[in-house]
Amino acid sequence: MPLYRISEAAGLLGVSDDTVRRWLDSGQLAGDVDASGRKVVDGAVLAAFAGSTARAVPDPSGVGRSARNRFVGLVTDVVADTVMAKVELVCGPHRVVSLMSTEAVRELGLEPGVLAVAVVKSTHVVVETPRPPT
Repeated sequence: MPLYRISEAAGLLGVSDDTVRRWLDSGQLAGDVDASGRKVVDGAVLAAFAGSTARAVPDPSGVGRSARNRFVGLVTDVVADTVMAKVELVCGPHRVVSLMSTEAVRELGLEPGVLAVAVVKSTHVVVETPRPPT
């Protein structure tokens, strides 16, 4: 199992290095020391911690739906022509881009600063892992 340094764990969890250090010092997150004397977190421990602390932003739409992948965020950019538009949202640490009709953009009132929910329903999801260092 890979070991993650504090800065790497912080980046993966979307928090500061100091937050990870506090979690380690308080025992909320279990850590070890590697051969170089640096504090590290085992990948499986980090994954379990991430899963147990994950919080979804409440969906303000109040709509029931079968899609489980919802990203609540702010519209940051809209580029539209007469027929199609590109809408960009920032949802926590994620950037989500959607292509839709300009008519839909108008009907939904999408413009920078508007709260929106990106709903993703897909039967094809690609999962990749980084190549191990050589």
